[in-house]
Amino acid sequence: MTSPKTDSSFAKTRNRAAPKAQEAQGIVRVAAIQMASGPNVAANLAEAERLIKMAVAGGAKLVALPEYFAIMGLKDTDKVAVRETEGRGPIQKFLAAQAKKHRIWLIGGSVPLECGNPRKVRNSCLVYDDKGRQVARYDKIHLFGLDLGNERYREEATIEPGDTVVAVDTPFGRIGLSVCYDLRFPELYRAMGEVDIIVVPAAFTATTGKAHFETLVRARAIENLAYVIAPAQGGYHLSGRETHGDTMIVDPWGNVLDRLPRGSGVVAAGINHAYQESLRKSLPALKHRSLNCSGHIKTAVIKANGEPAKARPERGGRGPSA
Repeated sequence: MTSPKTDSSFAKTRNRAAPKAQEAQGIVRVAAIQMASGPNVAANLAEAERLIKMAVAGGAKLVALPEYFAIMGLKDTDKVAVRETEGRGPIQKFLAAQAKKHRIWLIGGSVPLECGNPRKVRNSCLVYDDKGRQVARYDKIHLFGLDLGNERYREEATIEPGDTVVAVDTPFGRIGLSVCYDLRFPELYRAMGEVDIIVVPAAFTATTGKAHFETLVRARAIENLAYVIAPAQGGYHLSGRETHGDTMIVDPWGNVLDRLPRGSGVVAAGINHAYQESLRKSLPALKHRSLNCSGHIKTAVIKANGEPAKARPERGGRGPSA
């Protein structure tokens, strides 16, 4: 295999978006984008633009980008150097423009945003509606740490954690937001209350991804009877880091509807809420819950217009506060 130092930061594209076709009534097409981003923001945005266009050509109305889609630096502090103020900057301008241009809802993976510490960022998942307006923001709560001797990661050195669980009402149902390492913490998803779709933009390491990524994604779908959209970084990066990839969309029964093991490309599937409701009626596990997992967790549920919405009750316990 060619050394990652001489490879392009982008792996060979595989188009996994199905040809545009008339969807059955009540089914909406969604897409997850996989990338192998590098340290150049402009180059990453150009690649993301190409893949978004590919997803839209396949009929997607909701598109999700991976974690760190705009920058995977040569060192961890590179993302701090390009951090943006909320509402301003080339990365956010790009996301808003793409959503408006294609008339899609766009979930911007994660964007490095300013925080109180000049040496750190918030790792923020931003949601844009089909008019290009930012309607929701979730700051990654759980920060990854790993020490295997020859492989070490310590996100807390450059990232300030968020403290609020976020779900947003959209034309496609209520979407719960999370980022990468959050996937290991099921209580976060319980605190969302009842959501229809869970989004998990990720950049799992090759080591942890191979061991756990699919298992965790499918588990979150099954236990919440929700669709899970998991766009990922997948391939070798100029820093020498290898990410797992395996971008996938999973249905509420835990079936993998589409996936892309490696390389840049688009994964697409149909979201069928009638099917989801039939599963929840046949197996009403959400109604059978008897423990309240929200506790004093701060939770924000946002309407499609960006205003606070009334939370759906946490079945089997008290609902999260809006």
